Amino acid sequence: MTLFKRLSTLAMALLLVQSTALADRPIREYRRAHEHEILKEFMELLAIPNVASDRENIRRNAAALVAMMQRRKLQPRLLEASDPAAPPAVYGEWKTPGATRTLIFYAHYDGQPTDPRNWTGTLPWEPQLRRAALEVGGRVVEPPRQNEAINSEWRLYGRSAADDKAGVMAILTAFDALIASGAKPTANIKFFFDGEEEAGSPHLAEILRLNKQLLQSDAWIICDGPVHQSGRKQVVFGVRGDTNVDVTVYGAKRPLHSGHYGNWAPNPALTLARLLGTMKDNSGRVTIAGWYDDIEPLGEAERRAIADAPQYDDTLRSQLGLARTEGSARSLLELINEPSLNINGMSSGDVGALARNVIPTTATAVLDLRLVKGIDHRRQVQRLIEHIRKQGFHVIDRDPSDEERQHHGLIATVTPRDGGYNAARTRMDLPISLAVVSAVQSTSEQPIVRLPTSGGSLPLAVITDNLATVTLTVPIANYDNNQHAENENLRLQNLWDGIETMAAVMTMK
Repeated sequence: MTLFKRLSTLAMALLLVQSTALADRPIREYRRAHEHEILKEFMELLAIPNVASDRENIRRNAAALVAMMQRRKLQPRLLEASDPAAPPAVYGEWKTPGATRTLIFYAHYDGQPTDPRNWTGTLPWEPQLRRAALEVGGRVVEPPRQNEAINSEWRLYGRSAADDKAGVMAILTAFDALIASGAKPTANIKFFFDGEEEAGSPHLAEILRLNKQLLQSDAWIICDGPVHQSGRKQVVFGVRGDTNVDVTVYGAKRPLHSGHYGNWAPNPALTLARLLGTMKDNSGRVTIAGWYDDIEPLGEAERRAIADAPQYDDTLRSQLGLARTEGSARSLLELINEPSLNINGMSSGDVGALARNVIPTTATAVLDLRLVKGIDHRRQVQRLIEHIRKQGFHVIDRDPSDEERQHHGLIATVTPRDGGYNAARTRMDLPISLAVVSAVQSTSEQPIVRLPTSGGSLPLAVITDNLATVTLTVPIANYDNNQHAENENLRLQNLWDGIETMAAVMTMK
């Protein structure tokens, strides 16, 4: 590199640092002055159980959000589906005189189901602060008093601390900071908080159709998911689609003593294991016919963005204790742009203290099918069903009858779960895409990561299919947040950074 180029690079870096400091200074000052109030409000929200199927508590969450938005004068209301048992979306708005753009900020307030017995030293809906991550021995910290400092490296543990009540808090607090500092949003801002994203958002399409005029916008800004594993902020232009399928195979009609009937009565657990073993090869590639058909290829800009992103696979393997990974030596960022098949869980008989010498009657697996742009979720399920048939199974969508049991040696019930949806991807060169990238970059001294697709899934195709708009995802959580698992947590600095990021997007040019 020539001396001129080195000096130019240094000058650009200094300008970036300076612009970053200027861009986020009022927001950061507000946050520093209100950290205790922000943390208190956040922990109160986390204390409300939020599994979408828990109707009473999901309504308590919605009511809490309405109250939070009323205090901010955001004119909140519940957007309901026709099914009274469906969780409502919580909507609010702030209109800016003279605005030529409307942005909808999306996060979800429901969380994944969890078994409290698997959590360490706390319970899912009893939020707890620790000095560091549990994995490195982080000790419990009592909620700080008003005159006590809050360490930004502390972790806040609780269900949805990261996924995705962090998004709710970052969005609402960013709005607080803008109004308090006098730097009002440059666009009309609308807020949309989904109450059943973790259940597949089965009622989202209906809610969008019923409120089509209300939800007109230039873009949806999605605050969900983690920053890059390197810690750098990122803008993600697409997400995988997702659908889940229950597969059950059958043995005898009643449990059998394994001594009396072993070697004679088929064991459904082994039958299921063999069936699942036909679905992927040793490199992790799915062997179901047509699985990779219909993929919409990435463009040159998208391939270049993947190549430019930090390569972090070796570090992840070390952190996770993995001597090998799947994918024939291709990188994680490459592989999340392909459809996948995962076993979420399996059940047959009992283990541990409840294990008994029996041949169980059934074995069930829940399969998670992740999709990429171009693949229809219904067609992918049909490919799975056809594969199971090719293995000799009589495939049905209910429990087998006695007659079916007599005529078919192999029977599988295949039941797609509600809420499946396709992948979505927004072009990286759109003016709104460039504006969001510029806004996020203004809050970071490091170059941000731009990814065409996230490994996770969100119902963004449902949004774009029902509304004439685009979606862009701006995640804020730490990548090691244990989302969807026990001991979910959020590093406080990620919340602080997320507030600045959301404020920058709200005021982007």
